[in-house]
Amino acid sequence: MNKRGVELREVLLSDIQYFFEYQQDSDANFMAAFTAKDPYDKPAFINHWMMILTNSDIIKKTIIYNGEVVENILNFEQFGNPEISYWISKQYWGKGIATKAVQKFLPLIKVRPLFARAVKDNLASIRVLEKCGFSICGEDKGFSNARGVEVEEYLFELEKDETRK
Repeated sequence: MNKRGVELREVLLSDIQYFFEYQQDSDANFMAAFTAKDPYDKPAFINHWMMILTNSDIIKKTIIYNGEVVENILNFEQFGNPEISYWISKQYWGKGIATKAVQKFLPLIKVRPLFARAVKDNLASIRVLEKCGFSICGEDKGFSNARGVEVEEYLFELEKDETRK
């Protein structure tokens, strides 16, 4: 297999099957916290992704690692702010893929400030965001479908284009 590292490409319809399979992991759902009510509801998942794919205001990319689909990264508006969000399949955790994917994604997003969120106990995601120039700008809490309880999260902000250093 050709080792190419982390790449981003347009989301293909065939990627959605991988995204759905990866969503089935209970550990990944726990760490993400804010997930679908029923991660096994394939029609709802596909419908959600069809809305994402047809929304030209959402920047969406599939994350590829050494030629394999490992998940996705998105830029969208939430609560009136431009945010990024990403998901990495559990089998690829701890390899620096999320950090590299975010670093490659940031130049595609022209608006600043840019925001992100991470549950307070998701230390890996917090490290990814901090490595990419985000800093904690607040806190929030909300009900986590994956955990069945209200959880606290950090709000992160990227004030300037850190990719142009």
